[in-house]
Amino acid sequence: MGLLSFNATFIPICASSSSSSLSQTSDNATCGSPAWIGKGLTCVCFKRKGNCQRICISLTPLQEERLRRLQRRMKVYFDGSKPDHQEALRALWSASFPGQDLQSLISDQWKEMGWQGRDPSTDFRGAGFISLENLLFFAKTFSTSFQRLLKRQGGKEAVWEYPFAVAGVNITFMIMQMLDLDATKPRTFVRAVFLQMLSENEWAFDLLYCVAFVVMDKQWQEKNATYMEFNDVLKSTRVQLERELLMDDVLRIEDMPSYSLLC
Repeated sequence: MGLLSFNATFIPICASSSSSSLSQTSDNATCGSPAWIGKGLTCVCFKRKGNCQRICISLTPLQEERLRRLQRRMKVYFDGSKPDHQEALRALWSASFPGQDLQSLISDQWKEMGWQGRDPSTDFRGAGFISLENLLFFAKTFSTSFQRLLKRQGGKEAVWEYPFAVAGVNITFMIMQMLDLDATKPRTFVRAVFLQMLSENEWAFDLLYCVAFVVMDKQWQEKNATYMEFNDVLKSTRVQLERELLMDDVLRIEDMPSYSLLC
C-alpha cells in the first residue's frame, strides 16, 4: 500500500514506527490483566514505562472474524467503473451538500469538498475504497461535526485551510499504520486494545476515524497550522489517539476523551 500523492503544498503522511510499540522482557513479574482479556488466551508480559502490561497473542474467534472483514475492506481499491463505488461517491456528495445536485462524477464541484481535482477517484490511491466509506460514515453518523469541519462558521470552508476530503483519506491511511492491521499477530498494545474494541463494535474503525478527524481539526485550529505543517499535525494526532486508547478506563471508542468532540 503506497503513500498518497499530493501537490507540493500538501504533504503526504510518512510511515513511522508506533510510539506505543512494546519490547518483550524476561521479567516474570505478575501482571494484572484488563477485564476484557478472555480466559484461555495466550498472553505475554511486556514492560512499558515501568508498568507491567499484557498483550494477547491469540485472538478470539469473533476478533479473528471481524479483523478479517476489516482487512478485506482495506484491500478494496476504488474503482470508478463499479456501480456501487459510483453510488458511494454520489451518496457522499448528497450527505455533504444536501439539496445541491451533482452535475457529474467528474466535475469541478468536487473541489468544493477539498479534492485535488475534478475526479476524486484519483485521490484514493494508497487508502482505497475504505477511505470513501470512512468519509461517508462520518457524514451520516455525525453530520453536525462533519458539516462544521467542511464549512466553517461564516461560510469559510475548511478546504481553504486544508483540503478537507484529501485530509480524510490521509487520516484513514494514518489509522491503518497506527493499528498495524496487516500484521499476523498483535505487535503493539494499541493494536490489541483496538481488536478488543472491534469485537465489541464492528464499526470501531469507522468510529475511531471520526474521532481522529475532529482531533486533527482541533489541533490544526489550536496551532493555526499551514499546509506545510499538515504532516506534523497528523503525527501529533496519532500520538494523542494512541495515548487515549491506552488509558485504563477506555474500553470502547466511545470512552475516549476526544469522542466528546463529536456531535
